[in-house]
Amino acid sequence: MKVQEAAPYKVLKVKLGTANDRAVIEAVRSITDKPIRVDVNQGWREREPALRMIEWLARMGVELIEQPMPKHQVEDIAWLRERSPLPLFADESVARLAEVSGAAEVFDGINVKLMKSTGMHEAHRMILLGRSLGLKIMIGCMTETSCAISAAAQLSPLADYADLDGALLISNDLFRGARIVDGKVTPGEEPGIGVSKLS
Repeated sequence: MKVQEAAPYKVLKVKLGTANDRAVIEAVRSITDKPIRVDVNQGWREREPALRMIEWLARMGVELIEQPMPKHQVEDIAWLRERSPLPLFADESVARLAEVSGAAEVFDGINVKLMKSTGMHEAHRMILLGRSLGLKIMIGCMTETSCAISAAAQLSPLADYADLDGALLISNDLFRGARIVDGKVTPGEEPGIGVSKLS
């Protein structure tokens, strides 16, 4: 099972948003008591069932919920945030700098990704603006090479949470760079962003 493959990691991120959400969490909890963070990927459509699920997830030891509802359902997300026992983080709702201010009215935090923000410069500005608005910051990634992960890792000291495991999900990574060591983002040893190309 994937949970056993993730044994070296101190926190698990679980994708939800299907009819089997409870079964998935129960299966994970039957194997480990590690902290869980949940990414719903806009999968919940109705706010009251979403709230009941979040309340249950809180009892199951989940730390936070990422993008619980579709990004266009702003009023529903705001309603959910007012009642949620867990912090809600924006992902699809916030890709660029211009969207950060609006997110502060609806979410507790934002997930900043270099591949969405166009790079390190704008991602840095997003983090600073988010901080000034009282938002928690997650630095995240897509399914990316170690080169992209290493670039994002430069911003991880500014974040509350780092979710930079994208390079672990590919088999054709051409680079060696930042890694997760004992639960911490650890930079590569090369100059610059710490990346070297595999021969």
